[in-house]
Amino acid sequence: MQTSLRKMGNSVGMIVPKAVLQEIGLSVGAPMDVRVEDGKVVATPVRKVREGWAEDAERVAAAGLTEEEAEWMAFGNDDDGDLTW
Repeated sequence: MQTSLRKMGNSVGMIVPKAVLQEIGLSVGAPMDVRVEDGKVVATPVRKVREGWAEDAERVAAAGLTEEEAEWMAFGNDDDGDLTW
């Protein structure tokens, strides 16, 4: 998909099609990190710390625990207070 660059004051803006914004879950005003990699402009959405953790936890819980994960959950941590970090 092609787009164009437009002058905006002393800067230049790139027109991002609505379909692209919808696909990555962004809207007008969303913060973006912009950098150059191998001669390409790469724009990445800036996510808040822990954003999406609740949804990820629900997805993991719905998938159930593997046998190994269940063993780790049963592993006690009563002696952790004696550890020096």
